[in-house]
Amino acid sequence: MRLVDSHNVGVRYFPEDIVIQFAPPERFTFPFHYEPHALARIAATELQEYLSQQTDFDYDFGLSGNVGVESVGKMFGVLVVSDADGRMGYLSAFSGKLGDSNYHIGFVPPVFDRLAADGFFKPEEAVIDIINEQIEALLVSSEYIEAKQRLAEVTIKSQAEIAAMRQQHKENKENRRLQREASEAKGEHDVVLHAQLFRESNYDQHMLKVLKAEWKKVVDEAEETLGMLGGKLETLKQERKDRSAALQDRLFEQYSFLNLAGERQTLQDIFSKTVFGKPPAGAGECATPKLLQYAFANGYRPLAMAEFWWGASPVSEIRKHKHFYPACNGKCKPILAHMLAGMAIDDNPLVQSVSESVGIEVLYEDEWLTVVNKPAGLRSVPGVGVVDSVYSRLKDRWDGAEAYIVHRLDMGTSGLLVVARTPEVHKHLQKQFLDRVVKKRYTALLSKRIDDTAGEIRLPLRPDPLNRPAQLVCFKSGKKSVTLWKAIEQNEETTRVHFWPLTGRTHQLRMHAAHELGLNAPIVGDDLYGTAAERLCLHAASLSFIHPVSGKELSFELEETF
Repeated sequence: MRLVDSHNVGVRYFPEDIVIQFAPPERFTFPFHYEPHALARIAATELQEYLSQQTDFDYDFGLSGNVGVESVGKMFGVLVVSDADGRMGYLSAFSGKLGDSNYHIGFVPPVFDRLAADGFFKPEEAVIDIINEQIEALLVSSEYIEAKQRLAEVTIKSQAEIAAMRQQHKENKENRRLQREASEAKGEHDVVLHAQLFRESNYDQHMLKVLKAEWKKVVDEAEETLGMLGGKLETLKQERKDRSAALQDRLFEQYSFLNLAGERQTLQDIFSKTVFGKPPAGAGECATPKLLQYAFANGYRPLAMAEFWWGASPVSEIRKHKHFYPACNGKCKPILAHMLAGMAIDDNPLVQSVSESVGIEVLYEDEWLTVVNKPAGLRSVPGVGVVDSVYSRLKDRWDGAEAYIVHRLDMGTSGLLVVARTPEVHKHLQKQFLDRVVKKRYTALLSKRIDDTAGEIRLPLRPDPLNRPAQLVCFKSGKKSVTLWKAIEQNEETTRVHFWPLTGRTHQLRMHAAHELGLNAPIVGDDLYGTAAERLCLHAASLSFIHPVSGKELSFELEETF
């Protein structure tokens, strides 16, 4: 099926049979957690068919299997819209630039074209590039390298010679002490000897002072030589910093975003009200803001959005070919708060807890601790705009007495959770978790068949600062994360596994399951790293620990049928 394209950039209209079959959504998509509307799925499928066949541009998405340095997938977005006559269709966009251009047939333009030949960005960027080349040339110049080596050598040599002289003087001092004691042991007071020893002590101090002064002169000369070159380097770096900051500020002022009411705000305006204070790099270049900007500027009414990944997966984050993903929190959330103002938006499912009629099952309880079966969809602790949680429910159960959460399960994860009732028990149990005394096992249903039967996954993790709470695989600064796994049931479409996390990183099991260097099979229902479903099929099935008061081992098994 090919949709009707009104022109090279604008809306592609849906055929009449599609319009009749699928009613438009009553409210616009909540961009940060959604299931694509049927019309958005049709639009995405159409765009994916185009991408798989197009010859309009040359770009390596890494789908050939021969992934090179330049191969990289990309986020694409569709926006279902209606025009002034009520006809429905969709707009398309890509995040950032595609190849070396911001413009391609069938895609909306950027909010601001920083690559325009007649604009201010490229000339100033060229100046900064020249400064970068000058900095690099100075850093690799023989003059700079030799000056650094000279300073290092004379510093080490001076420290060694001064240390050697001090050691010699220490031995001399000890020898003088022995001579004095020998003289006193004979009952003599040898005036000549004492005078000689006094002169030797003064001589040692003088020679140390002379040596220090000589080396200071040599080191100072080496520092001065390097300092002259370093001064040039710092001047260039400061100029680069000043020019980059000025260019960034000027650039951000050019990004002016519309909303339904025709109100405009720049990136500077938008991010000045956030904890960031200023826009992060790349803000305003994502697909959804570009789509909304074009729609508002050209009289289209936004109805629904969807974004998907096209191409090879990146090393750090979870991105699967053709999978839908929410808009990012760090770059897009503040922008979309302005752009979507005044529009009816779907409810945020992340602030909706499970029904209060779904209780938490108490499996064990005494005066020191409680073990519960947390249902999927209930938070462990209150969140922004959400009070209902295991914590709040236990406090209600205990007539307001404090509940001390020892460990947490993700909102979508069900299963065993231990909660302390006193600070002392809380501290004791936390130490058991830190010391790996606690034994934990999870059951998960993976979204495809895994041919291997068992293994160990080691992928270091760190938070994604621009898209919390998502995690990234980072071999440079990520924290050690280790998971043991075993397949217990397989069919053509799914694999049921047991997980034993040996470390306790945020989203560890979800990342280790989804990442292509892990099992490359997202957990069923993982809306952050895979595809949303009725629930996240991850369950804390087994938990063993030592009771902090009785000293007895408590063990619990609670299997879940997904």
